[in-house]
Amino acid sequence: MGEGLSHKWDHRFIELADHIAQWSKDPSTKVGCVIVGEDREIRSTGFNGFPRGIDDDEERLNNRDLKYPLICHAEENAIMHAARIGVSLKGSSAYVTWPPCSRCARSLIQAGINEVIYSAKIEIPERWTDDFNIASDMFKESGVVVRKI
Repeated sequence: MGEGLSHKWDHRFIELADHIAQWSKDPSTKVGCVIVGEDREIRSTGFNGFPRGIDDDEERLNNRDLKYPLICHAEENAIMHAARIGVSLKGSSAYVTWPPCSRCARSLIQAGINEVIYSAKIEIPERWTDDFNIASDMFKESGVVVRKI
């Protein structure tokens, strides 16, 4: 696959992840994830939100103390959706609108993701910096390629 073609697909999948992020009801941060197999087939998608059957009312969504214990990150939702329908993610690439946190890094590594691609345009809040650095170190140590586009 030529470099130009690969670059075009990277942007398509990041744009799709950004579109899927808009489905999130989170009032502060909307994140999307598209997991793609080696033949550029979409294997799963996810956005940040509460588990199925958990009420995502305004009070919970606007109160971090109530929201954080309940919310699934986009990467987790994509992985859990794949597990729910019996789709393997081994050898896949994950396109995300934010760099993964350490919790999602663990899950992506365990699911067999080979590569994580995220947008370089994102400004990360300072409260997440330490956690993203841990995630970055985990990816490096486990051999998962990380690319910013």
